[in-house]
Amino acid sequence: MTDWTRICALADIPPLGARVVESAREGRIAVFRNAVDQVFAVRDKCPHKAGPLSQGIVHGNTVTCPLHSWKIQLENGEVVAPDVGCVKPYPVKVEGGDVLLQL
Repeated sequence: MTDWTRICALADIPPLGARVVESAREGRIAVFRNAVDQVFAVRDKCPHKAGPLSQGIVHGNTVTCPLHSWKIQLENGEVVAPDVGCVKPYPVKVEGGDVLLQL
């Protein structure tokens, strides 16, 4: 699939913050912006206890789950060791100041 959907303007996501997108097919997707304006999208559900990653703390290219401090790499959804697991990542990009998501 090559269709991209506009989610919001980059300015609508605060630096080190997130925005949640609801998808009928995929459920809740968290779209993150880091301190250098990179954007990432992953399923909004920690693999440990299903905590809402969108409410976590963004640092670099990682988010820390607000429930039990598991760290998730935003580029690929992999959990940082010593914990094990992953969340589904989604292609996301910024074009002309708009955040686009591919489902």
